[in-house]
Amino acid sequence: MNATDATVFVVDDDRSVREGLVDMIQSLGIQAKAFSSAQQFLQHKRPDTPACLVLDVRLPGLSGLDLQRQLGQSDQPIPIIFITGHGDIPMSVRAMKEGAVEFLTKPFRDQDLLDAIHQALKADRAAREQRAKAAEVRRRYDSLTPREREVMQLVIAGRLNKQIAGDLGTSEVTVKMHRGQMMHKMQAESVVELLRMAETMAIIASGQSLARIPKQSPPAP
Repeated sequence: MNATDATVFVVDDDRSVREGLVDMIQSLGIQAKAFSSAQQFLQHKRPDTPACLVLDVRLPGLSGLDLQRQLGQSDQPIPIIFITGHGDIPMSVRAMKEGAVEFLTKPFRDQDLLDAIHQALKADRAAREQRAKAAEVRRRYDSLTPREREVMQLVIAGRLNKQIAGDLGTSEVTVKMHRGQMMHKMQAESVVELLRMAETMAIIASGQSLARIPKQSPPAP
């Protein structure tokens, strides 16, 4: 993993802990930035690069668990590794259910934290790649005409060209033309691939998510 483009954020109200963690992380060639509170972290503009958060549970003001929930509801998710000197089982269970990568009780082994950081950065890198792919598919979808979008929805619902023509009140030849243009713009080689694209960007059509549209065997073009 290329660590030079990643950042580990540390939020802990104990200065000696913050400085020690930053020194350890930077010794691996990974950028590290420290904050004394959740509010201070939230005020910092994060770069659009792979990252993770090493977060103390007990903080002045907004707690670590509250910060985790707030970040989970935002459009800037980040993998979190909790560290605490006052942990208990219910607390760790809550943190893990909310998606924490790891929950470490002080004192912990440096290697355990480093392993968790590598795991978190790997997960964030993969999530960013997935979001980028979804954004590209959405860009292609936005280039479709309203009619091509209608055809796409019916194609992924398993409708044949003849059935689509009846649904739209047009000719089968016209449907084939729109379908060909739609497949070209979406850069889809098959209906199966088209369906995966649609699910990736979670298109909502006629108040119905694609997850509820019956999946049928790909019809012949």
